[in-house]
Amino acid sequence: MLDKLVIVKRDKFNVIPSLEQMDLNGDYTVVTKCRAGFPVVSTVKAATPYEAFRRYKTDAIMNISFNNPRVKHAFTMYARVGKKVWASEELLRDITVGDINDGGVMHKTALYDHKQYQAVNAKTWADKAFVMN
Repeated sequence: MLDKLVIVKRDKFNVIPSLEQMDLNGDYTVVTKCRAGFPVVSTVKAATPYEAFRRYKTDAIMNISFNNPRVKHAFTMYARVGKKVWASEELLRDITVGDINDGGVMHKTALYDHKQYQAVNAKTWADKAFVMN
């Protein structure tokens, strides 16, 4: 059974519903912003959305989509525009406080919220940010 998410409601943060028992091992399309400021599209193989997320500088990621070969459709797992963030339940289960706070601009997005960390009893950067520790 999947860990239950604990989400403190806040503006500019939206949770994308779970894909319910779908095998998420496969190809992910990741859109990042390069140093010059324009988007770069990559395709990576990963077992989970979090594995795809961790392969890039988190502050450069603009979008992560899972490419489902069965239905020939891409499912958005993560998207960020400025401070606004959309993230799937599958990704949020694995994100740590360190992923959000470690340099870059993630701590300036809607992912960062001290009340969120308190709600899940997070004490260190290795603690999960959206499931009870």
